[in-house]
Amino acid sequence: MTTQTQKDWERRVLSAMRVMEAGLDGELPLAAIAAAAYFSPYHFHRVFAGITGETVGACLRRLRLERAAQRLCYSDQPVTNVALEAGFDAPEAFGRAFRSAYSMTPTVWRRVCRERKGPPVIVQRPPIIQEEFMTMELTVTIKKLPPIKVACVRHVGPYDQCEAAWGTLCALAGPLGLFGPTTQFIGIGHDCPQITPPEKIRYDACLTVPESFAGTPDLPVAVIGDREYASAVVKGPYTRLGPAYAWLAGVWGPQSGRQFTAEPSLEIYLNDPKTTPPEEYLTEILLALAPAG
Repeated sequence: MTTQTQKDWERRVLSAMRVMEAGLDGELPLAAIAAAAYFSPYHFHRVFAGITGETVGACLRRLRLERAAQRLCYSDQPVTNVALEAGFDAPEAFGRAFRSAYSMTPTVWRRVCRERKGPPVIVQRPPIIQEEFMTMELTVTIKKLPPIKVACVRHVGPYDQCEAAWGTLCALAGPLGLFGPTTQFIGIGHDCPQITPPEKIRYDACLTVPESFAGTPDLPVAVIGDREYASAVVKGPYTRLGPAYAWLAGVWGPQSGRQFTAEPSLEIYLNDPKTTPPEEYLTEILLALAPAG
């Protein structure tokens, strides 16, 4: 069953790839690509990255640059036109991206192609995230979380700019006597950065609270958990969390025989970033699972 599930997920990702390949000339929202693979948009970018080693955005850029390289090699279209068809508003931006991918400018590429009667050997490709997976040593467990009562402070904006929300949370919780020896600090990620504009991303900085705490206007409460999750502990700076989610969703997921839901992901911070060096950070990441069966 596990092998069959993995093959099914790979076929679904291939269906999404075909949609991407056929739609390079237009806008391709992640939600539309995810629909072709029958995944929820919330998890699709992680599944795709875990299976292919590229993010959806990186794959689209690579496909468009590869098509541009073909057109430069075999057509007489002006470089500006090729750049526009590749989705770049300015030839300068296209030139930088092309040089990063192929180690030469579009003009030099065209000249070399004509001298060789074909494209040169490619020595460099756009970067992918597969290297991160090679260093991953994650142990995954399936765990049922009980209902967990938390007090939350909302952050709206990029996930890596949520520090102010944690400062506000601690400033509000301290005078209320909410800190204790069993207090857990939990982050809730509500949005996918590949779908939601950075300035609209929602994140809740949370801490666990006693059942008796009813919340305040500035510190509302919520109940999270009460379901099964795929859980893994990530060691290292928080920049490793993105690749870890991709590995969990796209590598472990299809091998597990389980399906993910669109519930928000959870992060339980197991040590204090103020007193711990980044290479020693421990973060438990949790992706919600659909009921088995």
